[in-house]
Amino acid sequence: MLSIRLSRVGKTKEPSFRLIVVEKRRDPWGTYLENLGSVNRRGKEKSYKLNADRIKYWISKGAQPSNPVWNMLIDQKIVVGTKKKAHTGHKAEVKA
Repeated sequence: MLSIRLSRVGKTKEPSFRLIVVEKRRDPWGTYLENLGSVNRRGKEKSYKLNADRIKYWISKGAQPSNPVWNMLIDQKIVVGTKKKAHTGHKAEVKA
């Protein structure tokens, strides 16, 4: 199964991200199928350089965007839909 996700690149404490297509179980810092753009969220102006045609192509072929990527694509008006909860982790239960 293919996944569209962010891969962190850049210097320490100065992150930028690549939007990549990769096998779901594969390491996002390793090899990937295609680079779909870049995202820089630092600074006053956030910069998005996304290839909308290729993103739509991969989604049509069955690639599943991660929740943060899905929300970003909705904000950039590349796809239409409702936003998803971005954090899927669980909280540790506290026993009294």
